[in-house]
Amino acid sequence: MVHGTGSVGHPVTAPFGAPPAAPTACQARHHALRTFRWHRGDPGDPAELLSGFLAGNGLPVRNLGRTDDKKKTFGDGTICGAALYVSADAGCVMAGAELGPPSPVPCVPDVYAVVYEHFSKKVEKSVQTGSEWKLGAWQDSWTRAEHAHAVEQVRAAIARGDVYQVNVVGHAAAPYTGDPSAALRRVAALAGARYGGVLRDEAWALATASPETLVEVRDGRVITRPIKGTRPATAQGRRELLASAKERAEHIMIVDLERNDLARLPGTGPVRVDELFAVREWSGLWQAESVVSAPLDGDVGLADLLRAVCPGGSVTGAPKLAALAQIAALEPVGRGVSMGALGWIGHDHVDLGLSIRTVVADGTRVHAWAGGGITADSDAIAEVDEAAAKAGPLRSALSS
Repeated sequence: MVHGTGSVGHPVTAPFGAPPAAPTACQARHHALRTFRWHRGDPGDPAELLSGFLAGNGLPVRNLGRTDDKKKTFGDGTICGAALYVSADAGCVMAGAELGPPSPVPCVPDVYAVVYEHFSKKVEKSVQTGSEWKLGAWQDSWTRAEHAHAVEQVRAAIARGDVYQVNVVGHAAAPYTGDPSAALRRVAALAGARYGGVLRDEAWALATASPETLVEVRDGRVITRPIKGTRPATAQGRRELLASAKERAEHIMIVDLERNDLARLPGTGPVRVDELFAVREWSGLWQAESVVSAPLDGDVGLADLLRAVCPGGSVTGAPKLAALAQIAALEPVGRGVSMGALGWIGHDHVDLGLSIRTVVADGTRVHAWAGGGITADSDAIAEVDEAAAKAGPLRSALSS
């Protein structure tokens, strides 16, 4: 069922914090006005239903190619934008791909949007009054041996010619008691979190420390910044990442996939690679990032954009639909809030991060996901260790 309206006037800035990618001018100055929810199995096209909801609330999502013409100043009570979350499952529906196992967090919608109205006076943060946060032991949804076996199955599929690369993701959960807000804020504040923030509803709250741009539209250009390739953030780790033929080949394969995704958008001009294999740091890890962009010369709507880029190429593989079929068969637990999209829809821009490095608290357990891209040259144990390295900062922040 689609819900076009929700509670009015409830601030979402406290005690959890601002939603991912919310503009600085809006943070602590906006109130939740209306919400949209769509769950896997609900009727209708989620991309179109979402676009209709946002357009009905005054956001210019039917033509994103003229974002430089939409800058405005917000007065009290005006719509300043919307926070948006799209799950990997919703992305599969939009792409016409095979769905995997259901989410371990079914209370979280697969598409969730919150429209905000702006106020000049800052919303005062409420005092945290919940009980003390205590985190229990983590339980992985598969063993290291099972994870390694999945890597080998992907390598076999590559050898058969079924796919070129597949991103394999594992899940873990830990019980908790008490108020999760401070722990979630610690996740959102991890170093390198370009999309650090918190999004919540009555029954759940998610926090992201994602460094990766799934898609951005600003000043008439559409941009994606795929990340692929990981090493410890040491001098030796940097040298290893730059020298790794395997990591570079994996990275370039995803860059080509993202170029193709942008080229499929109606109304785009020539796609170009603005930066290739630049090394950036995220919370103790080096990661390789590229920048791919294209001008938007014609009418491009948000629904078109989501169908073209979701689910993100760096967390699926190539070819995308074939990789998603492998993922559906191999992963024992749904991707939940991970490997989707989350960010901000404004009057003059769209900025959606990929929901990697993302956790969710559902009232009794906190959930986290991590994985990596598998190629013909992958070493199974090294891939399992890489996933653990990516999950490490999240677990540390939650348990601090």
